[in-house]
Amino acid sequence: MATREPAGRRLRGPNDPERRARIAKAAIEVVAERGIEGLTHRAVAAAADVPLGSTTYHFATLDDLLEVALHEAAENNVRELREWEQGLAPDADFAAALAELVMGYIHEQYPHTVVEYDLYVAAMHRPRLRPASAAWDDALIELFRSRTDPLTGRLLAGLFCGLLMQAALAEPQPDDTEIEALFRRAIEGPAA
Repeated sequence: MATREPAGRRLRGPNDPERRARIAKAAIEVVAERGIEGLTHRAVAAAADVPLGSTTYHFATLDDLLEVALHEAAENNVRELREWEQGLAPDADFAAALAELVMGYIHEQYPHTVVEYDLYVAAMHRPRLRPASAAWDDALIELFRSRTDPLTGRLLAGLFCGLLMQAALAEPQPDDTEIEALFRRAIEGPAA
């Protein structure tokens, strides 16, 4: 007679195919709570509710954990941005929509934004993380140029990232009219 696992108990070993993904998500949670310097195999194991050996089995080094966290964060961010863009009307005021998006990232999604930038900046000191951050940049450029043109898309991607970081750190934070004016200038050019 087969025994049943108690409800709510996580499966172990080969019967736990989602373990690697849980560890990756837990790495993001740890960075959100403790920053990059707080990322340890032990902290991730606790957050993922797995044995310590599982984190080191799937991700031998802390850079391995950082890399998977950056990929996960980038994929989530790009997916959310694509969903946002698909929800915009074809004739939407793109400058106003971008300003609203930035304000959402620095208010409602502030912790999420901080984690993404912590991981993104980590790539400056860890070359093996650079392909993941470059893929993130490329996705932003592609998204923004789909509403403008290739050069403006690249300009908007840089402006978007820079404004997010500046606005998240600024005291007081800029308001949406300031942000919108910058996006409008980038999209429309200087007034004649």
